[in-house]
Amino acid sequence: MRFVSLITLFSFLFWGGQVCGQVSTDCANAIPICNNTPVNGGTSGFGVDDFLGLQRSGCLEPTSTGSIESNSAWYKFRTSASGQLGFNIGFDTSEDWDFALYRATNCNDLGDPIRCNFFDNSDEESFMGVGEDPSGNSDTLLYEAWLEVQPGEDYYLMINNYSNDNTGFSIQFSGDVFTTNPYDALDCSIINNLLGPPIAACDTEDVILDATIPGALSYSWYLDVGNGFNEITSETSATFQVAVSGMYRVDVMTGPTSNIISDVQVAFYETPYLGLLSDETLCFDTTPFNFYTKEEEALDGQDPSEVLISFHLTLDDAILGLNALGTNYTPVPGSTDIFVRASSIVNPFCFDASEQFEINVLEAPVLDFPSEVFICENSSQITIGPTNTSLLYNYLWNTGELTPQLVVSEAGTYTLSVSTNSFGTICTIEKSVEVIVSETPRILEIIVDDLQTNNRVELITNDIGNYQFQIDDGPLQGESIFTNIPPGLHQVSIMDLNGCGSITEMVTVIGFLSFFTPNGDGINDSWYLYGIDSLEQAVIEVYDRYGKLLKILSENELGWNGTYNGKELPSSDYWFKLSYLDIDGERVEAKYIQNHFALKR
Repeated sequence: MRFVSLITLFSFLFWGGQVCGQVSTDCANAIPICNNTPVNGGTSGFGVDDFLGLQRSGCLEPTSTGSIESNSAWYKFRTSASGQLGFNIGFDTSEDWDFALYRATNCNDLGDPIRCNFFDNSDEESFMGVGEDPSGNSDTLLYEAWLEVQPGEDYYLMINNYSNDNTGFSIQFSGDVFTTNPYDALDCSIINNLLGPPIAACDTEDVILDATIPGALSYSWYLDVGNGFNEITSETSATFQVAVSGMYRVDVMTGPTSNIISDVQVAFYETPYLGLLSDETLCFDTTPFNFYTKEEEALDGQDPSEVLISFHLTLDDAILGLNALGTNYTPVPGSTDIFVRASSIVNPFCFDASEQFEINVLEAPVLDFPSEVFICENSSQITIGPTNTSLLYNYLWNTGELTPQLVVSEAGTYTLSVSTNSFGTICTIEKSVEVIVSETPRILEIIVDDLQTNNRVELITNDIGNYQFQIDDGPLQGESIFTNIPPGLHQVSIMDLNGCGSITEMVTVIGFLSFFTPNGDGINDSWYLYGIDSLEQAVIEVYDRYGKLLKILSENELGWNGTYNGKELPSSDYWFKLSYLDIDGERVEAKYIQNHFALKR
């Protein structure tokens, strides 16, 4: 199963310009490499079939040749340290390459590959390998998981071109094993070469070839830049400082008729540079800062496909290529130094870390006032705005005042803009406060629903305010409805939580028939009130629609039979009033009673 892990930026990378390295099409003649190999100028032919006609080796399948190998190149390397190891194989995006990596001591016992890729390159990618794509493509299918290696392990790497035409490939090693062992992660003793393994260097480095042999009679140096070896007649010493990419050869005469000839490939890579970077100022903002625009500044016209820009919090990290910040970075308030590294894609050892810039995040002013405040009706004024102020900021209310605090006496939305000019950048932040006039509580109506067993009292009040409600000595509540209220006289109260007063009223909870039928059948023959026995000296007065007093009932009477002066009154609507003695002995009329009922005959 494929997975993606965090690539080690300090990768051990060497490629080689336009110079071509050796190619072996057979496993038995695999080219030994250690730490680096320059660009290979293409492969042609699969040589001896190392898989003896097999139709599969790991993920590899036969190509159009009928064999697993097609335009193949074999390499071998040996680890000399423990840690995480990977490699990147680079090629032209129009070409289709595959690879297989075997952990084996010889070609006769390869076994199955431990890492393998046979995907086509329909996405036109430029890298495949083990670890992570150095271009940052996390969606690629051309990469296998990192290797965990131990010292002394031998590996064979077959790189196979599925196309018949190819322009070659290059190999770069990577992984944290090169962080811990930058110069001996791979064992170079497997290469028997007087001049050593191929060399990939930055154009700022001095490369000196050393062919010293005790007792040597003479040294002759040659250079091949693509048109064959030509002698460098001016160079005759045992060492030679080279300045251009190419294949170098030394011919060492060790006796009158004996000599040693050794070749080595040297490739120089251009070291990228960093453009000047301007400082950045962010306004009271904690949103991530995107480094995209800073990449353009740092590249200064260089090709982003050839130069990798990374950002770091310390100069050491920038030099080593460690702990790169993500594309989106959330800086802390204040000033933060960002160190920048420009490294060659093909050779990260060729880099420039000479530039840095500051991200200045302005600290937001403290706007510690609430977004909603209340003032009481008929109240004079209230002060709004922050309590913590600074001369570094400019204050402006939407009413035109230039002070941090504002005295208001009317309802409305008041918005404060706070700005500052720092590092040539004007930053502004706003906050609004809603001023609400809270009215003194007023009871507009009290609705008493008498159900005899579950009486309900609802207070109807003005709705501009933040109120709590109470009946008698019960708990305060946010709802204006009370249930299960026993018959009798009750005290209801409304309190404004914003300190804008309260109101208390007495309400009488009683029940009565909405209609009665005085026909002598024993059912609803008289009209009366329930619950008045809880009132002091209750008196009920019954009226017709014209306001004529028809009957006065005391609390001890059983009710009204629908007559006046002994005569039966007609079916109609009738009204009543209820009065009683309050706690001061004063007779008062009960409020909020639905005092209407019907007589039916």
